Amino acid sequence: MRVLGLMSGTSVDAVDLVLAELEGRPPKLDWRVLRHKEAPFPAELRAQIIRTLKSQATTREVALLHHAMGRFYAEAAADFKGQVDLVASHGQTVWHEPPHATLQIGEPAHLAETLGVPVVSDFRPSDLALGGEGAPFVPYADLLLYGEKGVRRAIHNIGGISNLTYLPADLKPEKVMAFDTGPGNALLDEAAGRLGLNQDTGGKIAASGKVDSLLVERWLTHPYFDRKPPKSTGREIWNLETLDEDAALPPQNLLATLTEFTARSIAKAYQDFVLPLGLDEVWVAGGGAYNATLMQHLKRLLPVPMYTFEEKGFDSKHREALCFAVLGYLRFLERPNILKQTTGASRNAIAGKITLPSAGSI
Repeated sequence: MRVLGLMSGTSVDAVDLVLAELEGRPPKLDWRVLRHKEAPFPAELRAQIIRTLKSQATTREVALLHHAMGRFYAEAAADFKGQVDLVASHGQTVWHEPPHATLQIGEPAHLAETLGVPVVSDFRPSDLALGGEGAPFVPYADLLLYGEKGVRRAIHNIGGISNLTYLPADLKPEKVMAFDTGPGNALLDEAAGRLGLNQDTGGKIAASGKVDSLLVERWLTHPYFDRKPPKSTGREIWNLETLDEDAALPPQNLLATLTEFTARSIAKAYQDFVLPLGLDEVWVAGGGAYNATLMQHLKRLLPVPMYTFEEKGFDSKHREALCFAVLGYLRFLERPNILKQTTGASRNAIAGKITLPSAGSI
C-alpha cells in the first residue's frame, strides 16, 4: 500500500510529506520511502499559527485557520494524486494540555477530496480518552522502522519539542519507552526571531555567544525535568515569556545560553531515565540534528555514540512523516498503533479518524 504521511510539528516552519510503500503486519513491516517533499509555510499562515499557539486568536480565527491549514495541506499534496492509496495527516498542534485536552488543526476533508483517497487524522484524542498523555505518538512506528535485534537504540527527535524513543535489544513492544525531554528548537527559534530570523542556522550565532551558567542552572530546576515518564509537554510551557528569561542578555548570549540549556535538559533525561536501562547508541532526527552547536554539546554531555540519521543512511526530515504514514497504515488495518506505556493510557489505542472522499453518486 502506498501511504502519504504529512507532518507539521512544533517548529512551525513547514509540512513534510513522505510517500512510502508499506507491506506486512507487525512485528514485520516491509517499507521503503518513494518520495519526500517539504512545503514551507507562507509567512502569514505561520504568523497565524504562532498567534494561535500563544492564545492570541479568536474562536473565528481558529476556525478559519483550521480550514486554511487543510487547504494548505491539500495544495502541498496535490501532485501526489494518483500515486497514493491512503493519507495519514497529523495536523498542526495548537494546544496540548494533557490529560485534559489536545488540539491538532487542518481539516482532513480537503485532502480526501483533492486526492480522492481515505485520510486518517486526529490521532491523539483516542489516547487521551484512554487516560494517556496523547504523546509521544510515534514510538511503535520507530520500533517497526528502526528497531534492530541485539541493539539498545534511542531515536531522538529534536523538533520544536525534544522527544526520544528507547528501543530495547529484544524488540519487545512492551519494553519500549518514550517521552518528551523538554524544549528542542522552540526556544532557539523564538530567540532567533528577535533578530528577524526564523532560526539560528547551524547554531552559528549561539557558538559566538557566552553562556550564562547561572541562568541555565535556574532553568534546569523546572519540575518537568524530574517527572518520571510517561510525560509530554509543549510550547505552552517552553517559550521565552513563561521561562522568565533575562531580557538583558545580548542576542548571541541568549542563544548560547538557551542552546546549552536545551542540551543539558536532553542529557539529564538520558542520565535519569535511559542510561540505567543500558544504551548502545542514539540516532538524532529533526531540525536540531542540523544544529552543529547543539549536537556538539550533546556529544560532550552523553557517554554513548550519537549519530544523525544522515550518518546512518537515512534522512532526518523523513522520520516523523514516515512514522505517521505507518500509524495511518496500522489504523487502516484496524491494528493498535499506540503503545500504552509510552503515553500512560489504560490500553494500546487504535488511534485516528478516517475521512472518506465523496463517492460522487447516490
